Amino acid sequence: MRTSLAARMTAAKRSAELVRSQSQQRHDNLMRDQERERQATATKTARLRELRLAKEAAEREEAALKPAPAKRVRARRSKQT
Repeated sequence: MRTSLAARMTAAKRSAELVRSQSQQRHDNLMRDQERERQATATKTARLRELRLAKEAAEREEAALKPAPAKRVRARRSKQT
């Protein structure tokens, strides 16, 4: 009888360890996926930032090459009394 109790305890322990290892594996996979997503987001953000900065620099260069627009001179109205 004692051996069957020990065998059941060992089987229960193995089952619990199996469940724990599966849970740990799911957790590890989740962490790995989250890290990949974070890296992808960081890469995308950096690329978009570079594009925005390049566009802004090109716009500044273009604006520097264009002559300033002439200011309109408003005609003064005479005072009517």
